[in-house]
Amino acid sequence: MKQLFYLFIAVIFLGMSACNSATKKKGETAKAATGEEVAAAPNTLTDQEKADGWILMFDGKTTDGWRKYDSDIFPDTGWYIEDGCLVCENSGMGEAGFGGDIIYDKQFTNFDLKVDWKISEGGNSGIFYLAREVPGEAIWYTAPEYQILDNFGNHIDNTLGVNGNRRAGSLYDLLPPNPQNAKGPGEWNSAEIKSYEGTIVYYMNGEKTLEFHLWTPAWNDMIANSKFPEFNPDFANVAKTGYIGLQDHGHAVWFRNIKIKEL
Repeated sequence: MKQLFYLFIAVIFLGMSACNSATKKKGETAKAATGEEVAAAPNTLTDQEKADGWILMFDGKTTDGWRKYDSDIFPDTGWYIEDGCLVCENSGMGEAGFGGDIIYDKQFTNFDLKVDWKISEGGNSGIFYLAREVPGEAIWYTAPEYQILDNFGNHIDNTLGVNGNRRAGSLYDLLPPNPQNAKGPGEWNSAEIKSYEGTIVYYMNGEKTLEFHLWTPAWNDMIANSKFPEFNPDFANVAKTGYIGLQDHGHAVWFRNIKIKEL
């Protein structure tokens, strides 16, 4: 009798454990079904992002939609796809990269752009926006730049500029980010650029780091006192509509989850 009693208790206990496990799994499934805390796989959009109007600019497999700046085709050297990333190759020659800068073959005016990036040790790159395509001139002659840099390495831009305005997340050589919260080389960072009727807002790793306003007296004065008029006297007159570009600065850099929503 005592053995039957213990067997009966064991059966009840196992039944309760199975019930609790099933309830937990059911709850987890329901939570996943609602979309809560469920991140999209790299280079994909969630159903909610699609409903909100986000456009995937890189699918992790092809270079569709991208081409070399001032060219009709994608460069055949210097850029390649690896492990779901759009990769710029290290040339070891600084700005003399193997492939050149690339742009997405559609122009945008008001937008929210998100890009994940990681940089090699001592590396430098950048994200351009509202770029004009002017034959014979580099993309940075006309376009503001969201700087990408190894803030912890020995790249010279870590010591040049003013108050960190050449470090990762800066409006390159003009305004420093606050905070300067970029992660180290080989680690993924998330960049976000919002552009709306001349107001530009930068984010790094989920934090707002910078805000400025194009075409204003403050903007014009800042550009007039910078190095840019030396190369392009019209630099302050940033285009209202332009291209998104990724920089080949001769250093290895990886990009993924490139997406944009028009505002």
